[in-house]
Amino acid sequence: MSRLIVISNRVSAPTGSTSGAQGGLAVAMAAALRANGGLWFGWSGEQTDQFTGHINFQRAHGVTTATVDLEEQDVQEYYDGYANRTLWPLFHYRIDLAEYEREFAGGYQRTNQRFADTVRPLIEPDDLVWIQDYHMFPLGAELRQRGCENRMGFFLHIPWPPRRLLGTLPGARALVESMFAYDLIGFHTEEWLESFCDYARQDMGAVIEDGVARLGDRSVELIACPIGIDAAAFADMSKSVNARLAYRRMRDSADGRDMIVGVDRLDYSKGLEERFLGYERFLIEHPEERKEVFLLQIAPPSRVSVESYQRIRQSLEGLSGRINGEYADVDWVPIRYVNQGYPRDQLAGIYRAAKIGLVTPLRDGMNLVAKEYVAAQDPADPGVLVLSRFAGAAEQMGDALLVNPYSAEEMADAICQALRMPRDERVRRWERLMAGVQERDVTWWADRFLAALRRAEVDA
Repeated sequence: MSRLIVISNRVSAPTGSTSGAQGGLAVAMAAALRANGGLWFGWSGEQTDQFTGHINFQRAHGVTTATVDLEEQDVQEYYDGYANRTLWPLFHYRIDLAEYEREFAGGYQRTNQRFADTVRPLIEPDDLVWIQDYHMFPLGAELRQRGCENRMGFFLHIPWPPRRLLGTLPGARALVESMFAYDLIGFHTEEWLESFCDYARQDMGAVIEDGVARLGDRSVELIACPIGIDAAAFADMSKSVNARLAYRRMRDSADGRDMIVGVDRLDYSKGLEERFLGYERFLIEHPEERKEVFLLQIAPPSRVSVESYQRIRQSLEGLSGRINGEYADVDWVPIRYVNQGYPRDQLAGIYRAAKIGLVTPLRDGMNLVAKEYVAAQDPADPGVLVLSRFAGAAEQMGDALLVNPYSAEEMADAICQALRMPRDERVRRWERLMAGVQERDVTWWADRFLAALRRAEVDA
């Protein structure tokens, strides 16, 4: 059997810990690498004064990782710059926040060339190569230039923007052309796949038939393949000692009130300002529910060196303070706003204690919090998932209460409906949601993509 070479911006080495701190992608990659052998290559997260290409190999729990350090300039231009100040906002439909700087684009290309130079000697002729996410769009083309003829797949974990939005990116055509170096490209949803096809067809003249895009002498297969979670493990985790302690802690602190929970990385794409305003509208329209409910928003900071992330933190602090100041009483505050992360086993207990899971991003490639919330519920008395229709997860999770996160009224109505939903309806909705989460779990995702990659025709 051929080995698997996974390449991503960051590498998450398996820890073997029972705390469940690893995310869904790390779980999937570790399982695939154990089954196929091979290694996981990427940036270590550390900086060096001069890039040497030195690789740090480690092996833990059946998985080999290979990481490199980057120079400070690489981090500023490739990661903080082009990846997170250009591509991230643009691909989440926020062209007002996208920064188009030549230095960013140059650093992005240079760093991908460095990745290619470093990982190429590690790739053997029969290996499958699987590259992850927007940090590494051009890596496949760089590897082809270095003589790599292997089957090579790419998976995008964020949305693909509509054609007109992508057209605002300088060098958009060259970026998309570079993706034709892959044999297979995966997206979470049909919508993101169709947006890619629209640009390739209309702006580049690609011919797309039967799930294959052809441009010149290159062809690439396209697949919609939504990622999942390790549903069985997460459900078990919700009954672990740490989860039960977190559940009890939340129920005790709730003091008989219903808890609404949101868990999101602190990011403008997650719709947190709109969520707070929708919750405030609920408090205004349903004064009888005040002091009977509270919102727990967990939002660990990220990308703290990027100005737009600093602004969203300041805005949320001001907004939560204003709402609490206006509606709180001596024995109740409407919003508990927490800027730190928690291990996944504790989160499982928090999810289980929540009457409502509020997952309302303005745009999201998938959003696994929605699936984790479902997996953590008590089957006899489950909570209700309120989900943005603009999250990739909405395509699979139609039994959630789907809302337009831009509409405070719609969000307020959904919160009210969820709080008053009879138990039998909650159970019916949860059973259908849970069946989908279990059927299309993270192993299904990885197996489906790798099976398609093994079948893909190689045009190298």
